[in-house]
Amino acid sequence: MAHKIVHWELMGPDAEALTSFYTEIFDWKGEAVPGFDGYNMVQADLAGIGGAVGKGNENMPAYQTMYVEVPDVDAHLQKIEAAGGKTVVRKTVVPGMVTFALFNDPAGNLVGIVDEEVPPAE
Repeated sequence: MAHKIVHWELMGPDAEALTSFYTEIFDWKGEAVPGFDGYNMVQADLAGIGGAVGKGNENMPAYQTMYVEVPDVDAHLQKIEAAGGKTVVRKTVVPGMVTFALFNDPAGNLVGIVDEEVPPAE
């Protein structure tokens, strides 16, 4: 399947409260990711598609999004902007984990893209 949804995020200003909320209502037990304060992974066997609940950042304190897998993040950002989308977070590489970017579609929805390949660890 080309361009499948591979991850989602539900973020807010209080990671602990938000994680507790989703654990209580859906039994999604978040696992803290070392080095990523307030980012709690939820495994696919609990939610259908793996994702995360946690703390947003100063630019986006609360948001929800999904991530779509692509073969080349930079090429897709060009395609997105040519079609009327706007880059929100440029290509970001987390060594050994993921390469991603975030954009707004023409309606303002926040969507993420992730590279098919995991970048090498440093």
